[in-house]
Amino acid sequence: MSMRLADRSRKVVAGFGAVAALALAVVVSHSYAQQAPPARGQQPPARGARGNRGGGPINIPGFTHADPINFNDHTGWTQLFDGTSLKGWEGDSNVWHVADGAIVGESSPEKPSGTTNIFYTAAQPANFMLKLEIKLEGQGANGGIQYRSKNVPPKPFTMPADRMSQMTDQQKKQMDQMQAMMKKNAKWNMEGYQADIDFASMWSGQLYEQGTDRHIISWPGDVVETQDGKKTLIASLGTPAQMKSYVKAGQWNQYEIIAQGNVLTHIINGHIMTVTVDNDTKNAASKGLIGFEIEGDGVVKISHRDIWLKNLP
Repeated sequence: MSMRLADRSRKVVAGFGAVAALALAVVVSHSYAQQAPPARGQQPPARGARGNRGGGPINIPGFTHADPINFNDHTGWTQLFDGTSLKGWEGDSNVWHVADGAIVGESSPEKPSGTTNIFYTAAQPANFMLKLEIKLEGQGANGGIQYRSKNVPPKPFTMPADRMSQMTDQQKKQMDQMQAMMKKNAKWNMEGYQADIDFASMWSGQLYEQGTDRHIISWPGDVVETQDGKKTLIASLGTPAQMKSYVKAGQWNQYEIIAQGNVLTHIINGHIMTVTVDNDTKNAASKGLIGFEIEGDGVVKISHRDIWLKNLP
């Protein structure tokens, strides 16, 4: 989620489709609410016919519950990162590199990255499922997964004359530095949907739109429908504290995105964080690039591994 000098505002498929998406979100969220994500390379625990939701399995003749997800099952998936090279990826080599089987972005006060991205150049998927593991290190670490996005130059940043006159010399210096960094990173700038994540988990799981005036579309825990400039809260998946508790600071987190038509679902460690039904005829995107973002103050390191894509009809 990009930082800005200006103050930031807080970051159905029609008819039956919207209702189905909402029902799916609520059911899956409650089904997995008590399950810890499996460790890398491990199978998830077996479950009864209807799971163990407050009283043990319920067996109903002729009905069975879906098997729990195996995050490490890649049947039908395409690997986007080979674990050893940045083949197929485009980003600033001074920021991004491969280490320990992961795509790693780093920033420090001595060598700041600013807000910049690395993106996959070989595909621009429309309907898909994307899964990966991501780890943020450093109190100021702020990242995200761009999808259905575009690689475009950043929009010019201007400050009204009356506000410029009120700025201190230090503030003006900071603005100049920010503009210089934006110019430096222009080649890798991205605009579009972002599945957010940050070390403090204030934003983790939300839908943020990078590079547009929509900013935060769905907060963590929200099921939202957009309609030509208007946002409507359809349902809640949990409180901010609950959403935050699902994310592991400084550790690997399993992040999944499902983009099917105009329904966008973000899942972290088996918990649905947001569902967005983007019916905005002006801004909704149907396909685009996948990428990763890094930004934040201080010493920051963001790692991404086990990146897999499954195209959907």
